[in-house]
Amino acid sequence: MDETLRNEEQIAVDSAPVPAEKKWKKHLVSKGGKKRRGMKLLALLLAVAALVWGAISILGGKTETAATGYVVAQAVRRDLTVSVSGSATLEPADSYQVTTLISGEIESAPFEEGDLVTQGTLLYAMDSGDAQSSVSRANISVEQAKLSYAQAQEALQPTASMSGTINEVYVHNGDSVTAGTALAKIVASTDVTVDFLFPYVEPSEFYAGQSATVFVGNFDGPVQGSVVSVSNSTSITSNGMKGSSVRVKVNNPGVLSDAYTASAVISSYCSYGSAAVTMPDSVTVYASGSGSVTGFDKLAGSTVQKGEVLCTIESEANRQQLQNARLTVESSRLSASTAAGAVDDYKITSPISGTVIEKNFKAGDKVDGSASGTLAVIYDLSCLKMKMNVNELDIGKVQVGQTVEITAAALPGQTFTGQVEKVSVNGTTTNGFTTYPVTITVSEYGGLKPGMNVSATILCETAENVLCVPVGAVDRGSTVLVPGEGAMTEDGTAVADPSKLEERTVALGFNDEAYIEITSGLEEGDTVLISSQTNEMGG
Repeated sequence: MDETLRNEEQIAVDSAPVPAEKKWKKHLVSKGGKKRRGMKLLALLLAVAALVWGAISILGGKTETAATGYVVAQAVRRDLTVSVSGSATLEPADSYQVTTLISGEIESAPFEEGDLVTQGTLLYAMDSGDAQSSVSRANISVEQAKLSYAQAQEALQPTASMSGTINEVYVHNGDSVTAGTALAKIVASTDVTVDFLFPYVEPSEFYAGQSATVFVGNFDGPVQGSVVSVSNSTSITSNGMKGSSVRVKVNNPGVLSDAYTASAVISSYCSYGSAAVTMPDSVTVYASGSGSVTGFDKLAGSTVQKGEVLCTIESEANRQQLQNARLTVESSRLSASTAAGAVDDYKITSPISGTVIEKNFKAGDKVDGSASGTLAVIYDLSCLKMKMNVNELDIGKVQVGQTVEITAAALPGQTFTGQVEKVSVNGTTTNGFTTYPVTITVSEYGGLKPGMNVSATILCETAENVLCVPVGAVDRGSTVLVPGEGAMTEDGTAVADPSKLEERTVALGFNDEAYIEITSGLEEGDTVLISSQTNEMGG
Protein backbone atom coordinates (compact mmCIF):
# COMPACT_ATOMS: atom_id res chain seq x y z
CA MET A 1 0.00 0.00 0.00
CA ASP A 2 2.88 2.27 0.73
CA GLU A 3 4.26 1.43 -2.70
CA THR A 4 0.95 2.39 -4.29
CA LEU A 5 0.81 5.61 -2.38
CA ARG A 6 4.30 6.46 -3.48
CA ASN A 7 3.41 5.81 -7.11
CA GLU A 8 0.30 7.98 -6.90
CA GLU A 9 2.26 10.73 -5.23
CA GLN A 10 4.88 10.53 -7.91
CA ILE A 11 2.22 10.89 -10.62
CA ALA A 12 0.71 13.84 -8.82
CA VAL A 13 4.10 15.49 -8.43
CA ASP A 14 4.90 14.97 -12.10
CA SER A 15 1.51 16.46 -13.04
CA ALA A 16 1.77 19.58 -10.84
CA PRO A 17 3.96 22.51 -11.98
CA VAL A 18 4.42 24.00 -8.39
CA PRO A 19 4.47 22.47 -4.89
CA ALA A 20 1.20 22.28 -2.93
CA GLU A 21 0.03 21.57 0.56
CA LYS A 22 -0.60 18.04 1.71
CA LYS A 23 -4.30 18.40 1.66
CA TRP A 24 -4.20 19.67 -1.93
CA LYS A 25 -1.70 16.93 -2.83
CA LYS A 26 -4.07 14.26 -1.50
CA HIS A 27 -6.86 15.68 -3.58
CA LEU A 28 -4.60 15.85 -6.60
CA VAL A 29 -3.62 12.22 -6.20
CA SER A 30 -7.31 11.22 -6.19
CA LYS A 31 -8.04 13.16 -9.43
CA GLY A 32 -4.96 11.78 -11.10
CA GLY A 33 -6.29 8.22 -10.72
CA LYS A 34 -9.50 9.14 -12.52
CA LYS A 35 -7.60 10.82 -15.33
CA ARG A 36 -5.62 7.68 -16.04
CA ARG A 37 -8.76 5.62 -16.36
CA GLY A 38 -10.17 8.27 -18.77
CA MET A 39 -7.03 8.07 -20.87
CA LYS A 40 -7.41 4.31 -21.15
CA LEU A 41 -11.03 4.74 -22.30
CA LEU A 42 -10.00 7.37 -24.87
CA ALA A 43 -7.31 5.08 -26.22
CA LEU A 44 -9.85 2.29 -26.59
CA LEU A 45 -12.27 4.58 -28.49
CA LEU A 46 -9.50 5.78 -30.79
CA ALA A 47 -8.57 2.18 -31.58
CA VAL A 48 -12.19 1.32 -32.45
CA ALA A 49 -12.45 4.44 -34.59
CA ALA A 50 -9.27 3.50 -36.41
CA LEU A 51 -10.69 0.06 -37.19
CA VAL A 52 -13.98 1.53 -38.47
CA TRP A 53 -12.16 4.12 -40.58
CA GLY A 54 -9.95 1.42 -42.00
CA ALA A 55 -12.97 -0.66 -42.92
CA ILE A 56 -14.62 2.33 -44.60
CA SER A 57 -11.45 3.07 -46.50
CA ILE A 58 -11.22 -0.54 -47.68
CA LEU A 59 -14.89 -0.76 -48.68
CA GLY A 60 -15.37 2.78 -49.97
CA GLY A 61 -12.29 3.10 -52.13
CA LYS A 62 -12.29 6.80 -53.22
CA THR A 63 -14.77 8.12 -50.71
CA GLU A 64 -12.36 10.67 -49.30
CA THR A 65 -11.39 11.91 -52.73
CA ALA A 66 -15.03 12.07 -53.86
CA ALA A 67 -15.99 14.05 -50.82
CA THR A 68 -13.23 16.59 -51.07
CA GLY A 69 -12.08 16.65 -54.76
CA TYR A 70 -13.43 19.12 -57.36
CA VAL A 71 -12.88 19.78 -61.04
CA VAL A 72 -12.66 23.47 -61.89
CA ALA A 73 -14.46 24.72 -65.04
CA GLN A 74 -15.56 28.07 -66.47
CA ALA A 75 -18.73 29.30 -68.14
CA VAL A 76 -17.79 29.84 -71.79
CA ARG A 77 -19.55 30.68 -75.03
CA ARG A 78 -19.83 28.03 -77.73
CA ASP A 79 -22.21 26.55 -80.31
CA LEU A 80 -24.54 23.79 -79.13
CA THR A 81 -26.18 21.22 -81.37
CA VAL A 82 -29.03 19.13 -79.97
CA SER A 83 -28.89 15.70 -81.61
CA VAL A 84 -30.52 12.29 -81.43
CA SER A 85 -28.45 9.22 -82.26
CA GLY A 86 -29.32 5.67 -83.18
CA SER A 87 -28.65 2.85 -85.62
CA ALA A 88 -30.59 1.18 -88.44
CA THR A 89 -30.28 -0.90 -91.58
CA LEU A 90 -30.26 0.67 -95.04
CA GLU A 91 -32.99 -0.24 -97.52
CA PRO A 92 -33.70 0.75 -101.14
CA ALA A 93 -36.18 3.56 -101.75
CA ASP A 94 -38.60 0.89 -102.96
CA SER A 95 -38.40 -2.78 -103.84
CA TYR A 96 -40.65 -5.29 -105.54
CA GLN A 97 -40.63 -9.06 -105.85
CA VAL A 98 -42.14 -9.99 -109.22
CA THR A 99 -44.54 -12.95 -108.92
CA THR A 100 -47.47 -14.36 -110.90
CA LEU A 101 -50.53 -16.53 -110.41
CA ILE A 102 -50.37 -17.68 -114.05
CA SER A 103 -49.04 -21.08 -115.03
CA GLY A 104 -47.44 -21.76 -118.39
CA GLU A 105 -44.32 -21.42 -120.48
CA ILE A 106 -42.33 -18.20 -120.68
CA GLU A 107 -42.11 -17.10 -124.32
CA SER A 108 -39.72 -14.21 -123.76
CA ALA A 109 -37.87 -12.45 -120.94
CA PRO A 110 -36.15 -9.45 -122.54
CA PHE A 111 -34.10 -8.21 -119.57
CA GLU A 112 -31.03 -9.13 -117.51
CA GLU A 113 -29.74 -8.59 -113.98
CA GLY A 114 -28.36 -5.08 -113.56
CA ASP A 115 -30.68 -3.59 -116.19
CA LEU A 116 -32.44 -0.32 -115.44
CA VAL A 117 -36.16 -0.68 -116.12
CA THR A 118 -39.02 1.78 -115.99
CA GLN A 119 -42.50 1.23 -114.66
CA GLY A 120 -44.49 -0.79 -117.20
CA THR A 121 -41.45 -2.37 -118.90
CA LEU A 122 -42.22 -5.90 -120.16
CA LEU A 123 -40.36 -8.47 -118.08
CA TYR A 124 -41.99 -11.77 -119.04
CA ALA A 125 -44.35 -12.72 -121.88
CA MET A 126 -46.09 -16.05 -121.30
CA ASP A 127 -48.03 -18.31 -123.66
CA SER A 128 -51.59 -16.88 -123.66
CA GLY A 129 -53.25 -19.07 -126.30
CA ASP A 130 -55.94 -20.43 -124.00
CA ALA A 131 -56.65 -16.98 -122.62
CA GLN A 132 -57.03 -15.50 -126.12
CA SER A 133 -59.59 -18.20 -126.96
CA SER A 134 -61.52 -17.30 -123.84
CA VAL A 135 -61.53 -13.65 -124.90
CA SER A 136 -62.91 -14.55 -128.35
CA ARG A 137 -65.70 -16.64 -126.84
CA ALA A 138 -66.52 -13.87 -124.39
CA ASN A 139 -66.71 -11.27 -127.18
CA ILE A 140 -69.07 -13.50 -129.17
CA SER A 141 -71.30 -13.75 -126.10
CA VAL A 142 -71.34 -9.96 -125.84
CA GLU A 143 -72.49 -9.59 -129.46
CA GLN A 144 -75.18 -12.22 -128.98
CA ALA A 145 -76.40 -10.47 -125.85
CA LYS A 146 -76.52 -7.13 -127.71
CA LEU A 147 -78.57 -8.69 -130.48
CA SER A 148 -81.03 -10.13 -127.97
CA TYR A 149 -81.30 -6.76 -126.28
CA ALA A 150 -81.98 -5.01 -129.60
CA GLN A 151 -84.70 -7.55 -130.36
CA ALA A 152 -86.28 -7.06 -126.92
CA GLN A 153 -86.11 -3.31 -127.40
CA GLU A 154 -87.77 -3.60 -130.81
CA ALA A 155 -90.51 -5.78 -129.36
CA LEU A 156 -91.34 -3.09 -126.82
CA GLN A 157 -90.76 -0.06 -129.06
CA PRO A 158 -90.84 -0.76 -132.83
CA THR A 159 -88.66 1.61 -134.88
CA ALA A 160 -88.42 2.78 -138.49
CA SER A 161 -86.02 0.49 -140.31
CA MET A 162 -85.29 3.15 -142.94
CA SER A 163 -85.62 6.88 -143.39
CA GLY A 164 -88.53 8.02 -145.52
CA THR A 165 -92.20 8.82 -145.47
CA ILE A 166 -95.06 6.95 -143.83
CA ASN A 167 -97.00 5.62 -146.80
CA GLU A 168 -99.64 3.62 -144.98
CA VAL A 169 -100.72 3.18 -141.32
CA TYR A 170 -102.29 -0.14 -140.31
CA VAL A 171 -102.96 0.26 -136.56
CA HIS A 172 -104.15 2.86 -134.09
CA ASN A 173 -103.54 3.57 -130.39
CA GLY A 174 -105.34 1.09 -128.17
CA ASP A 175 -105.23 -1.75 -130.68
CA SER A 176 -104.07 -5.12 -129.38
CA VAL A 177 -101.49 -6.73 -131.63
CA THR A 178 -99.48 -9.92 -131.74
CA ALA A 179 -96.06 -10.65 -133.15
CA GLY A 180 -96.13 -10.31 -136.95
CA THR A 181 -98.89 -7.68 -137.09
CA ALA A 182 -98.17 -4.97 -139.74
CA LEU A 183 -97.91 -1.54 -138.17
CA ALA A 184 -96.98 0.85 -141.00
CA LYS A 185 -95.36 1.08 -144.43
CA ILE A 186 -92.47 3.45 -145.05
CA VAL A 187 -91.27 4.53 -148.48
CA ALA A 188 -87.89 6.03 -149.14
CA SER A 189 -89.31 8.88 -151.24
CA THR A 190 -92.60 10.25 -152.56
CA ASP A 191 -91.18 10.21 -156.06
CA VAL A 192 -91.76 7.40 -158.56
CA THR A 193 -89.70 6.79 -161.68
CA VAL A 194 -90.55 5.50 -165.15
CA ASP A 195 -88.05 4.39 -167.82
CA PHE A 196 -89.38 5.48 -171.28
CA LEU A 197 -88.12 4.42 -174.72
CA PHE A 198 -88.09 6.99 -177.55
CA PRO A 199 -87.60 5.26 -180.97
CA TYR A 200 -85.44 6.78 -183.67
CA VAL A 201 -84.30 9.60 -181.33
CA GLU A 202 -80.66 10.17 -180.49
CA PRO A 203 -79.71 10.44 -176.80
CA SER A 204 -78.38 13.92 -177.44
CA GLU A 205 -81.93 15.17 -177.79
CA PHE A 206 -82.53 14.69 -174.05
CA TYR A 207 -80.83 16.03 -170.92
CA ALA A 208 -81.19 15.80 -167.13
CA GLY A 209 -83.72 18.23 -165.71
CA GLN A 210 -85.66 18.43 -168.97
CA SER A 211 -89.42 18.79 -168.49
CA ALA A 212 -91.59 15.76 -169.28
CA THR A 213 -95.35 15.25 -169.49
CA VAL A 214 -96.41 11.89 -168.14
CA PHE A 215 -99.70 10.11 -168.74
CA VAL A 216 -100.47 7.51 -166.06
CA GLY A 217 -102.98 4.72 -166.64
CA ASN A 218 -106.48 5.92 -167.02
CA PHE A 219 -105.99 9.19 -165.15
CA ASP A 220 -107.91 12.03 -166.71
CA GLY A 221 -104.97 14.42 -166.94
CA PRO A 222 -101.22 14.20 -167.23
CA VAL A 223 -98.71 14.86 -164.46
CA GLN A 224 -95.49 16.75 -164.80
CA GLY A 225 -92.13 15.15 -164.34
CA SER A 226 -88.50 15.74 -165.18
CA VAL A 227 -85.70 13.80 -166.80
CA VAL A 228 -83.41 12.14 -164.28
CA SER A 229 -80.97 10.44 -166.62
CA VAL A 230 -80.43 9.51 -170.29
CA SER A 231 -78.79 6.34 -171.60
CA ASN A 232 -75.46 6.92 -173.36
CA SER A 233 -76.31 4.53 -176.17
CA THR A 234 -79.35 3.72 -178.24
CA SER A 235 -81.54 0.79 -177.31
CA ILE A 236 -83.26 -1.66 -179.61
CA THR A 237 -86.89 -2.44 -179.04
CA SER A 238 -88.46 -5.83 -179.25
CA ASN A 239 -89.47 -5.22 -182.86
CA GLY A 240 -85.98 -4.10 -183.82
CA MET A 241 -86.39 -0.33 -183.61
CA LYS A 242 -83.55 1.81 -182.31
CA GLY A 243 -84.25 4.40 -179.65
CA SER A 244 -83.09 6.23 -176.56
CA SER A 245 -83.86 5.21 -172.97
CA VAL A 246 -84.84 8.12 -170.68
CA ARG A 247 -85.66 7.93 -166.94
CA VAL A 248 -88.29 10.38 -165.71
CA LYS A 249 -89.15 11.24 -162.13
CA VAL A 250 -92.71 12.02 -161.10
CA ASN A 251 -93.96 13.17 -157.72
CA ASN A 252 -96.38 10.60 -156.36
CA PRO A 253 -99.64 12.25 -155.39
CA GLY A 254 -100.26 9.27 -153.12
CA VAL A 255 -102.22 7.05 -155.45
CA LEU A 256 -99.51 5.78 -157.75
CA SER A 257 -98.18 2.27 -157.33
CA ASP A 258 -96.18 -0.24 -159.31
CA ALA A 259 -99.48 -1.57 -160.65
CA TYR A 260 -99.72 1.34 -163.12
CA THR A 261 -98.12 1.97 -166.52
CA ALA A 262 -97.40 5.33 -168.18
CA SER A 263 -96.32 7.11 -171.38
CA ALA A 264 -94.57 10.44 -171.83
CA VAL A 265 -93.95 13.33 -174.14
CA ILE A 266 -90.57 15.11 -173.98
CA SER A 267 -90.08 18.07 -176.22
CA SER A 268 -91.75 16.93 -179.46
CA TYR A 269 -90.97 13.25 -178.97
CA CYS A 270 -93.47 10.61 -177.77
CA SER A 271 -92.43 7.52 -175.91
CA TYR A 272 -92.91 4.07 -177.32
CA GLY A 273 -95.68 1.94 -175.82
CA SER A 274 -96.44 1.81 -172.04
CA ALA A 275 -93.69 1.68 -169.37
CA ALA A 276 -94.11 0.29 -165.85
CA VAL A 277 -94.13 2.69 -162.89
CA THR A 278 -91.26 1.95 -160.50
CA MET A 279 -91.91 2.63 -156.85
CA PRO A 280 -89.06 3.77 -154.54
CA ASP A 281 -87.64 1.51 -151.80
CA SER A 282 -90.16 0.73 -149.11
CA VAL A 283 -90.44 -1.34 -145.96
CA THR A 284 -93.30 -2.55 -143.79
CA VAL A 285 -92.78 -2.38 -140.01
CA TYR A 286 -94.20 -5.39 -138.12
CA ALA A 287 -94.80 -5.94 -134.40
CA SER A 288 -92.31 -8.44 -132.89
CA GLY A 289 -94.13 -8.71 -129.58
CA SER A 290 -97.68 -8.84 -128.27
CA GLY A 291 -99.39 -6.04 -126.41
CA SER A 292 -101.40 -2.85 -126.64
CA VAL A 293 -100.37 -0.10 -129.10
CA THR A 294 -99.61 3.26 -127.42
CA GLY A 295 -97.89 6.44 -128.53
CA PHE A 296 -98.51 5.95 -132.27
CA ASP A 297 -98.84 9.57 -133.47
CA LYS A 298 -97.57 9.17 -137.05
CA LEU A 299 -99.90 9.79 -140.02
CA ALA A 300 -99.60 8.92 -143.69
CA GLY A 301 -97.17 11.43 -145.19
CA SER A 302 -95.21 11.89 -141.96
CA THR A 303 -91.45 11.68 -142.42
CA VAL A 304 -89.36 9.46 -140.17
CA GLN A 305 -85.68 8.75 -139.62
CA LYS A 306 -84.11 5.32 -139.48
CA GLY A 307 -84.19 4.04 -135.87
CA GLU A 308 -86.95 6.46 -134.81
CA VAL A 309 -89.48 4.91 -132.39
CA LEU A 310 -92.91 4.60 -133.98
CA CYS A 311 -94.92 3.44 -130.97
CA THR A 312 -94.87 1.23 -127.87
CA ILE A 313 -96.26 -2.30 -127.68
CA GLU A 314 -97.05 -2.22 -124.01
CA SER A 315 -96.99 -5.48 -122.02
CA GLU A 316 -95.34 -6.86 -118.89
CA ALA A 317 -93.76 -9.66 -120.91
CA ASN A 318 -92.08 -7.19 -123.27
CA ARG A 319 -90.68 -5.11 -120.42
CA GLN A 320 -89.44 -8.19 -118.53
CA GLN A 321 -87.80 -9.50 -121.69
CA LEU A 322 -86.02 -6.17 -122.15
CA GLN A 323 -84.78 -6.10 -118.55
CA ASN A 324 -83.44 -9.65 -118.80
CA ALA A 325 -81.69 -8.82 -122.04
CA ARG A 326 -80.07 -5.74 -120.48
CA LEU A 327 -78.72 -7.80 -117.57
CA THR A 328 -77.38 -10.39 -119.98
CA VAL A 329 -75.48 -7.69 -121.87
CA GLU A 330 -73.94 -6.37 -118.66
CA SER A 331 -72.97 -9.85 -117.53
CA SER A 332 -71.40 -10.76 -120.85
CA ARG A 333 -69.44 -7.49 -120.94
CA LEU A 334 -68.10 -8.17 -117.47
CA SER A 335 -67.04 -11.66 -118.52
CA ALA A 336 -65.33 -10.25 -121.60
CA SER A 337 -63.50 -7.67 -119.49
CA THR A 338 -62.35 -10.37 -117.08
CA ALA A 339 -61.15 -12.51 -119.96
CA ALA A 340 -59.26 -9.57 -121.48
CA GLY A 341 -57.70 -8.84 -118.09
CA ALA A 342 -56.60 -12.44 -117.86
CA VAL A 343 -54.73 -12.00 -121.14
CA ASP A 344 -52.96 -8.98 -119.69
CA ASP A 345 -51.83 -11.17 -116.80
CA TYR A 346 -49.77 -13.19 -119.28
CA LYS A 347 -47.65 -10.07 -119.84
CA ILE A 348 -45.74 -9.40 -116.63
CA THR A 349 -44.42 -5.85 -116.41
CA SER A 350 -42.31 -3.96 -113.90
CA PRO A 351 -44.48 -2.24 -111.27
CA ILE A 352 -41.73 0.26 -110.40
CA SER A 353 -38.75 1.96 -112.02
CA GLY A 354 -35.46 0.61 -110.77
CA THR A 355 -32.59 -1.84 -111.14
CA VAL A 356 -33.03 -5.59 -111.66
CA ILE A 357 -31.33 -7.27 -108.69
CA GLU A 358 -32.38 -10.86 -109.45
CA LYS A 359 -33.63 -12.71 -112.53
CA ASN A 360 -34.73 -16.21 -111.57
CA PHE A 361 -36.55 -17.36 -114.75
CA LYS A 362 -35.74 -17.11 -118.47
CA ALA A 363 -37.45 -17.79 -121.81
CA GLY A 364 -38.48 -21.42 -122.15
CA ASP A 365 -38.89 -22.00 -118.41
CA LYS A 366 -42.18 -23.34 -117.07
CA VAL A 367 -43.96 -21.32 -114.41
CA ASP A 368 -46.35 -22.96 -111.96
CA GLY A 369 -48.20 -19.94 -110.62
CA SER A 370 -47.39 -18.79 -107.08
CA ALA A 371 -45.61 -22.08 -106.38
CA SER A 372 -42.74 -20.87 -108.54
CA GLY A 373 -41.98 -18.09 -106.08
CA THR A 374 -40.19 -14.89 -107.07
CA LEU A 375 -39.53 -14.44 -110.79
CA ALA A 376 -37.38 -11.32 -110.36
CA VAL A 377 -36.46 -8.65 -107.80
CA ILE A 378 -36.30 -4.94 -108.60
CA TYR A 379 -34.80 -2.21 -106.39
CA ASP A 380 -35.45 1.49 -106.71
CA LEU A 381 -31.98 2.85 -105.95
CA SER A 382 -32.76 6.49 -106.61
CA CYS A 383 -31.98 6.86 -102.90
CA LEU A 384 -31.52 4.71 -99.82
CA LYS A 385 -33.76 4.77 -96.78
CA MET A 386 -33.56 3.69 -93.17
CA LYS A 387 -35.96 3.55 -90.24
CA MET A 388 -34.39 4.56 -86.93
CA ASN A 389 -36.27 3.99 -83.68
CA VAL A 390 -36.21 7.12 -81.48
CA ASN A 391 -36.96 7.10 -77.74
CA GLU A 392 -40.14 8.80 -76.57
CA LEU A 393 -38.01 11.30 -74.59
CA ASP A 394 -36.28 12.47 -77.78
CA ILE A 395 -38.98 12.13 -80.45
CA GLY A 396 -40.25 15.66 -79.76
CA LYS A 397 -36.90 17.03 -80.96
CA VAL A 398 -37.13 15.36 -84.36
CA GLN A 399 -38.82 17.07 -87.31
CA VAL A 400 -39.15 16.40 -91.04
CA GLY A 401 -36.34 18.02 -93.05
CA GLN A 402 -33.64 17.85 -90.38
CA THR A 403 -30.12 16.90 -91.45
CA VAL A 404 -28.74 13.49 -90.47
CA GLU A 405 -25.06 12.48 -90.28
CA ILE A 406 -24.52 8.82 -91.18
CA THR A 407 -21.50 6.55 -90.74
CA ALA A 408 -20.98 2.88 -91.50
CA ALA A 409 -18.46 0.44 -90.04
CA ALA A 410 -18.07 -0.97 -93.56
CA LEU A 411 -16.82 2.43 -94.80
CA PRO A 412 -14.54 3.76 -92.03
CA GLY A 413 -13.68 7.44 -92.13
CA GLN A 414 -16.58 8.36 -94.39
CA THR A 415 -19.60 10.42 -93.36
CA PHE A 416 -22.78 10.67 -95.41
CA THR A 417 -25.62 13.16 -95.19
CA GLY A 418 -29.29 12.23 -95.02
CA GLN A 419 -32.57 13.94 -94.26
CA VAL A 420 -35.55 13.14 -92.06
CA GLU A 421 -38.41 12.23 -94.41
CA LYS A 422 -41.11 11.08 -91.99
CA VAL A 423 -41.74 11.00 -88.25
CA SER A 424 -44.29 8.31 -87.45
CA VAL A 425 -46.70 8.52 -84.50
CA ASN A 426 -47.17 4.76 -84.51
CA GLY A 427 -44.98 3.92 -81.54
CA THR A 428 -43.93 0.53 -80.19
CA THR A 429 -43.84 -0.05 -76.43
CA THR A 430 -41.42 -2.58 -74.95
CA ASN A 431 -40.81 -3.03 -71.21
CA GLY A 432 -42.48 0.30 -70.45
CA PHE A 433 -40.46 2.31 -73.00
CA THR A 434 -41.91 3.57 -76.29
CA THR A 435 -39.98 4.20 -79.50
CA TYR A 436 -41.13 5.80 -82.72
CA PRO A 437 -39.84 4.99 -86.23
CA VAL A 438 -38.21 7.89 -88.07
CA THR A 439 -37.67 7.45 -91.82
CA ILE A 440 -34.41 8.91 -93.15
CA THR A 441 -33.46 9.23 -96.84
CA VAL A 442 -29.91 9.30 -98.22
CA SER A 443 -29.69 10.67 -101.76
CA GLU A 444 -25.90 10.80 -102.15
CA TYR A 445 -25.01 7.40 -100.72
CA GLY A 446 -21.74 6.65 -102.51
CA GLY A 447 -20.49 3.22 -101.45
CA LEU A 448 -23.38 2.52 -99.09
CA LYS A 449 -25.50 -0.46 -100.06
CA PRO A 450 -28.90 -1.83 -99.03
CA GLY A 451 -28.55 -4.12 -96.04
CA MET A 452 -25.62 -2.24 -94.45
CA ASN A 453 -25.90 -1.37 -90.76
CA VAL A 454 -25.22 2.31 -90.11
CA SER A 455 -25.12 4.78 -87.23
CA ALA A 456 -27.09 7.99 -87.59
CA THR A 457 -27.13 11.30 -85.73
CA ILE A 458 -30.10 13.58 -86.32
CA LEU A 459 -29.05 17.23 -85.94
CA CYS A 460 -32.17 18.59 -84.32
CA GLU A 461 -31.45 22.20 -83.25
CA THR A 462 -28.40 24.47 -83.11
CA ALA A 463 -27.82 27.34 -80.68
CA GLU A 464 -24.90 29.60 -81.67
CA ASN A 465 -22.56 31.40 -79.27
CA VAL A 466 -24.46 30.60 -76.10
CA LEU A 467 -23.11 30.56 -72.54
CA CYS A 468 -22.41 26.96 -71.50
CA VAL A 469 -21.01 24.86 -68.69
CA PRO A 470 -20.28 21.13 -68.62
CA VAL A 471 -23.41 19.05 -68.10
CA GLY A 472 -21.89 17.54 -64.92
CA ALA A 473 -21.72 20.97 -63.32
CA VAL A 474 -25.52 21.22 -63.04
CA ASP A 475 -27.09 19.51 -60.06
CA ARG A 476 -30.71 18.63 -59.45
CA GLY A 477 -32.84 21.69 -58.96
CA SER A 478 -30.90 23.51 -61.68
CA THR A 479 -28.10 24.58 -59.38
CA VAL A 480 -24.35 24.89 -59.86
CA LEU A 481 -21.54 25.02 -57.29
CA VAL A 482 -19.55 28.29 -57.36
CA PRO A 483 -16.65 29.45 -55.13
CA GLY A 484 -17.29 32.05 -52.44
CA GLU A 485 -14.71 34.51 -51.07
CA GLY A 486 -11.54 32.63 -50.08
CA ALA A 487 -12.71 29.26 -51.37
CA MET A 488 -10.03 28.90 -54.07
CA THR A 489 -6.26 28.78 -54.01
CA GLU A 490 -4.41 31.87 -55.12
CA ASP A 491 -3.95 30.57 -58.67
CA GLY A 492 -7.66 29.59 -58.85
CA THR A 493 -6.91 26.05 -59.99
CA ALA A 494 -8.05 24.19 -56.88
CA VAL A 495 -10.43 24.43 -53.94
CA ALA A 496 -8.68 25.65 -50.76
CA ASP A 497 -11.68 25.78 -48.44
CA PRO A 498 -14.74 23.65 -49.42
CA SER A 499 -16.79 25.26 -46.67
CA LYS A 500 -16.82 28.49 -48.66
CA LEU A 501 -18.42 26.95 -51.76
CA GLU A 502 -21.92 28.17 -52.62
CA GLU A 503 -24.88 26.77 -54.59
CA ARG A 504 -26.39 29.06 -57.20
CA THR A 505 -29.67 28.55 -59.11
CA VAL A 506 -29.41 28.95 -62.90
CA ALA A 507 -31.81 28.89 -65.83
CA LEU A 508 -31.10 26.24 -68.45
CA GLY A 509 -31.52 26.08 -72.22
CA PHE A 510 -30.27 23.66 -74.88
CA ASN A 511 -27.85 20.88 -74.14
CA ASP A 512 -25.86 18.25 -75.98
CA GLU A 513 -24.05 15.28 -74.52
CA ALA A 514 -21.26 17.39 -72.99
CA TYR A 515 -22.50 20.96 -72.43
CA ILE A 516 -25.67 22.73 -71.32
CA GLU A 517 -26.76 26.30 -72.00
CA ILE A 518 -27.06 28.76 -69.09
CA THR A 519 -29.57 31.49 -69.91
CA SER A 520 -29.27 33.30 -66.56
CA GLY A 521 -27.44 32.97 -63.25
CA LEU A 522 -23.86 33.01 -64.57
CA GLU A 523 -21.62 35.31 -66.53
CA GLU A 524 -18.99 34.41 -69.09
CA GLY A 525 -15.79 33.36 -67.32
CA ASP A 526 -17.49 32.49 -64.02
CA THR A 527 -15.99 29.49 -62.27
CA VAL A 528 -18.10 26.43 -61.57
CA LEU A 529 -17.00 23.37 -59.64
CA ILE A 530 -17.76 19.78 -60.52
CA SER A 531 -17.48 17.33 -57.68
CA SER A 532 -15.16 14.48 -58.54
CA GLN A 533 -17.79 12.27 -56.90
CA THR A 534 -20.19 13.39 -59.61
CA ASN A 535 -17.65 12.50 -62.24
CA GLU A 536 -16.97 9.09 -60.71
CA MET A 537 -20.67 8.34 -60.28
CA GLY A 538 -21.29 9.52 -63.82
CA GLY A 539 -18.44 7.26 -65.03
